Amino acid sequence: MEQKMGFFEKTFKLKAHGTDVRTEVIAGFTTFMTMAYILIVNPVYLEPAGMDFLKVFTATALSAIIATLIMGLYANLPFALAPGMGLNAYFTYTVVIGMHKSFEFALTAVFLEGIVFLLLTFFNVREAIINAIPINIKKAISVGIGLFIAFIGLANAGVIVHGDTILELGDITSGEPLLVIIGLVIAGFLLAKGIKGALFIAILLTTIIGIPMGITTMPTAVAQMPTAPYFFNFAWQDIFSLDMLTVLFVFLFVDMFDTVGTLVGVSTKSGMLTPDGKVPNAKRALFADAVGTTLGAILGTSTVTTYVESASGVAEGGRTGLTSVTTAALFGVALFLSPLFIMIPSAATAPALIMVGLFMMSPIKEIDFEDFTEAIPAFFTFLMMPLAYSISEGIVFGILSFVILKALTGRAKEVTPFTWVIALLFLLKFFVS
Repeated sequence: MEQKMGFFEKTFKLKAHGTDVRTEVIAGFTTFMTMAYILIVNPVYLEPAGMDFLKVFTATALSAIIATLIMGLYANLPFALAPGMGLNAYFTYTVVIGMHKSFEFALTAVFLEGIVFLLLTFFNVREAIINAIPINIKKAISVGIGLFIAFIGLANAGVIVHGDTILELGDITSGEPLLVIIGLVIAGFLLAKGIKGALFIAILLTTIIGIPMGITTMPTAVAQMPTAPYFFNFAWQDIFSLDMLTVLFVFLFVDMFDTVGTLVGVSTKSGMLTPDGKVPNAKRALFADAVGTTLGAILGTSTVTTYVESASGVAEGGRTGLTSVTTAALFGVALFLSPLFIMIPSAATAPALIMVGLFMMSPIKEIDFEDFTEAIPAFFTFLMMPLAYSISEGIVFGILSFVILKALTGRAKEVTPFTWVIALLFLLKFFVS
């Protein structure tokens, strides 16, 4: 036992990060529970593109395992990765159905994106982008992610619905919305009592309560052998086309700033930023993302990105790569015991996401609201993330308003040259997409 503990300490430097094995494992379980939905949702999104459901299921799990292991063992950070939501919808409904392209064409664009990301990471371009984000916007990103994931939790379980107005309250007296309210009470009580693993316990208890309510469906089978994924299904003949360039740009843009936003936001909230405001081991973290995307395309899935749900594990105390390794291991188990993990309903994970949304809000106290050239960009950053349903769009509005206001008020010298470049790329993005 002591040898095992020594291995964990040597590999992940647990004491230096103020954590222990138990805390990290619980954090890894919590992260997995809040993002396990992707195992089913991603194949559902890619199936209309003509892809095989079971092949995509396997590709989703394998790409998550590989990328998350790299994040844990190489970057020693508590972030998990998997094929991203939003980009899988763009893959199917815009590229394949809307542009009348094959899924092989879309996979080729994802593969090229991964290669470009590897090059950008090698030459420190993506790390430079993170460092170019102003400190008040970095704090606002954490706040925006909090609002965003709380909104995801409320919307996915039907507490908030689209109705006669843009949004309205759903029927919280029955079904999934009621289970979410019950879960929120459980999570709130456990957190208020300071119980370790509160969010993880809340997910399990809410799942159990969902059984007599008919929401948690018990699996008919527990174990099954995974189906082999796709392998190098690419359309090389289209790589020099204008359509490929357009699709590649959108994949690049959205994935880059979703990942940057997640790394910055969660690191800010957890106190993991360095004294000069940088994400620790950022280059290694971005390398994990790039490799995940490249290998994911080879196996047959859409862009792999760092998951905002990682914040749930960080909220449970996860501070090192052991959290990520635990999450990766559970994705591996899910390959063979998928019915057992998939039985957890979104209504059981929604309360955890909503509570994490609360935790992520705390950096708002540190934003400079006296200087409007700082306050307005920060405000647009955290406002647009939930309203536009996109982390990257929040960053776009934040950076553009920051640059414009600094320039108009005669304070352009406060904008770094690289931040100007990012702003120009954001403007280009509106015309390309």
